[in-house]
Amino acid sequence: MSHSRFESIGAYLPEKRVTTAELLSRLKVPPAFDLEKITGVQERRVHDTRPESREDSFSLAIKAAEDCLSRSQYAPVELDVVISTSITRSKDGTRMYMEPSFSSSIAKQIGAGKAITFDLSNACAGMLTGTYILDRMIRAGIVRNGLVVSGEAITPIAETAVEEISEKYDLQFASLTVGDSGAAVVLDRSVDERDRIDYVELVTASEFSHLCLGMPSDKSQGVALYTDNRKMHNEDRFLGWTDTQREFYARRGTTFAEEKFDYIVHHQFGAAAIPYMNAIAEREFGTPMPPDLNVISKYGNTSSTSHFIVLHDYLSRQEIPAGSKLLLVPAASGVVGGFLSTTISSLKV
Repeated sequence: MSHSRFESIGAYLPEKRVTTAELLSRLKVPPAFDLEKITGVQERRVHDTRPESREDSFSLAIKAAEDCLSRSQYAPVELDVVISTSITRSKDGTRMYMEPSFSSSIAKQIGAGKAITFDLSNACAGMLTGTYILDRMIRAGIVRNGLVVSGEAITPIAETAVEEISEKYDLQFASLTVGDSGAAVVLDRSVDERDRIDYVELVTASEFSHLCLGMPSDKSQGVALYTDNRKMHNEDRFLGWTDTQREFYARRGTTFAEEKFDYIVHHQFGAAAIPYMNAIAEREFGTPMPPDLNVISKYGNTSSTSHFIVLHDYLSRQEIPAGSKLLLVPAASGVVGGFLSTTISSLKV
C-alpha cells in the first residue's frame, strides 16, 4: 500500500496581538491562579474586526491556502479534493455558515474548480482528522492529492469570557488562551520513506465529551466555551493517548523507543499540562520523550490549526532538519486523542 506525504504547508496569523495581561485586566474578578504561568500563553493573534479590513474564518482559511499553494508543485485546478476542518465558520464578518459548505466556497475562491469538496468538524483535532481521511484516500488510490485547510476566528469566546467570568474559578477560563489563525497543507503520494506520513490513528473517548463544550452562552448573545480543566487535564484522560499508541505498536511488533522520533508536537493547550503528559508517556512507554516543539507563548491555543502552526513556525526558522521524524499528538473535545507519525524532508517554508 502506498503512503502519503505533506507536500506543502501554509499559514496565516493576524497582525493584531493581545497579551494575556491585557485580557486579565478586563476581568471583573481576577483568577485565583497565575493564568499566564499555568498556560504559558503570553500573547495571541486576534483577527481584524474593522469594516475596511475585516477578517473572519473564511478569509483566514483563504490566506493560509494561498500561502500553502504558493510553494506547492500543484496549481489549484490540479487539486483532487479540498477538505475544510474549521470549528468556527464565520464569513462576511460574524455570520456563521453551515451551507454552502466552507470547502466548496474555499475551492471556488482559490480556483480549485475540479476538486471534490467536503467539510468536517472534530473540534481541535480537525486538521489532523482531515489529514487522516485524505491520507486514506490517497493510499486507496481514490485521489492523487488534496488540500486540508482551516481558518479559526475563535477569539470571540475570549470576549464572552471577559464579559461573563464572575468567579475566581470559572469554566470559561480556557477561553482566555485561544488565538486566531489559518493553516493549510497539501498531501500527495510519497515516493521516499524520508518524506511520508508513516501512520495516523485517531480515537474518541466519549465518556469525557461533557468536559469541554462550545455553545451559545447561557448568559448573553455571545458564543462560549465551557471547559472543566481540572477533570480534562488528568491521568485517566491522557492515558487514552498512550494506551492507544502502545497497543498499536504491540500489533506491529515494535515499540515507541524503536520508532526513534526526533520531535513531538502536542496540541497547544497548556504549558503545564504538556510536561505532565510527557511524564506519563515516559512512564507508560518506558523511554524518554523526544524534544517538544511548541509556540504556545506566541500564539496561544489556535484550536484545529495548532499542530500545523507549530510546524510552519519551526520550518520558517529552519529548525526542523530534513529527514526529521515527528510525532503529532492531538487533544480535542470529544474527547479525541491519537497520534500521527511523519518523516519530512522536502517540506519547506
